[in-house]
Amino acid sequence: MKVALIQDSPVLFDLEASLQKVETLVAEANEPSVDLVLFPEAYLSAYPRGLSFGTVVGSRSEFGRDMWLRYWESSLKVPGQAVDRLGEIAKTHDCFLVIGVIEQGETGTLYCTMLYFDHKGTLLGKHRKLKPTAAERIVWGEGDGTDLHVYDSPYGKLGGLICWENYMPLARTWLYQQGVEIYMAPTADQRDSWQATMQHIACEGRCYVLGCNQYVTRADYPNDLPGEDVSQLPEVSSRGGSVIVDPLGQVIAGPLWDERGILRAELDLKLVTKGKMDFDPVGHYARNDVFQLLGPEKEL
Repeated sequence: MKVALIQDSPVLFDLEASLQKVETLVAEANEPSVDLVLFPEAYLSAYPRGLSFGTVVGSRSEFGRDMWLRYWESSLKVPGQAVDRLGEIAKTHDCFLVIGVIEQGETGTLYCTMLYFDHKGTLLGKHRKLKPTAAERIVWGEGDGTDLHVYDSPYGKLGGLICWENYMPLARTWLYQQGVEIYMAPTADQRDSWQATMQHIACEGRCYVLGCNQYVTRADYPNDLPGEDVSQLPEVSSRGGSVIVDPLGQVIAGPLWDERGILRAELDLKLVTKGKMDFDPVGHYARNDVFQLLGPEKEL
């Protein structure tokens, strides 16, 4: 299985231009052809790093509400026209497509969501981030966990968690119980310690781990964001760190730092099985007589 991870920025807060960029980048990633393309967390159409939305504890501002409206208007509905566009991109390039988006909820809440498309352009499913981290909670709601699924593909079982969800042991275990083999971890975490997390999960789950982050500079931000002074942001807001790790915890591509790029690797799924000879977290190395995990039962 050939995979490609996109380390780039969207056209921040511009959904149409960002969709066009997705199409360009998938085409670039597909030369030579690949089976799966992964984009980072919140790629459509912004991870709002460094923005305040006019909030402090105990009060909100009018310009913050204007900034929220700008964010909402650059987000997408699932299902919707933008989702149809993404499906067409996957179909045109005959590849699975997994991408982080900001989703407009049914009642007005925004969610940090991951979308899964197969190579025929079908939306297999979505996953809403269970717990936004720190100030993300100002702008994103919580997922309910009923969409935490692993999906079949001709290459192996696909699943994943978004950013710091990957620090939630029970969420990881729920994916292991479903047999995840290609584990995707789109993120906004650019710390060196994130690399250790990616290696740990690969070794723990005996699965391939694809960690994908954005590369974003201050120049990528629009200068007309309501009430936000982007000139105060660091010159590089996110330095990337996309990485691919095999089921024994060995880095096989990356990490890619301080530049835009496409990270590629060919995955041998036989190594997933080989790795379970001595460790299977939900099989022979589990103690189901001592511990049990009861996952979500209903579906969206």
